[in-house]
Amino acid sequence: MGTGSVSAAIQRERAEALREILAERILVLDGATGTFLQGENLTAKDFGGEQYEGCNEHLVLTRPDVVSRMHASYLEAGADMVETDTFGSTPLVLGEYGLADRALEISRRAAELAREAAARFSTAERPRFVAGSMGPTTKSVTVTGGVTFDDLIGHYATQAEGLLLGGADVLLL
Repeated sequence: MGTGSVSAAIQRERAEALREILAERILVLDGATGTFLQGENLTAKDFGGEQYEGCNEHLVLTRPDVVSRMHASYLEAGADMVETDTFGSTPLVLGEYGLADRALEISRRAAELAREAAARFSTAERPRFVAGSMGPTTKSVTVTGGVTFDDLIGHYATQAEGLLLGGADVLLL
């Protein structure tokens, strides 16, 4: 059995566990990613240079320790599900930092970090889950400029693919 088959089987098991738990109780989602990261007093160096400063999504590559610590803190506080650090990880938004071509990689790595934290805190009695965060872009849909609806489909498809490849259980729009 190939790695993809095992991964798909594990994803199906987690999806079934999530459905069962949601039928029984309300799940607690983590806190605010941006607020947590701003509280870390990160510098341009943490972001990978001045050109990336403020791109929280890039931190999954440059400071995965901070992102992992964030997930752990929310899970320790009792969260059942953590959001990935991917609110703006579409190629469209990352393009503003020259990172459009790394959108799939960034989305996937962010989901992997969240999945690793969720796995560390999961027990048979209390599994933990990952929500792939998908926020709005910074452009308006328009026929005269900005971005078209068809363009957005492609941007969000890239983001969703990376999130699912990295182990997100659900997509949070």
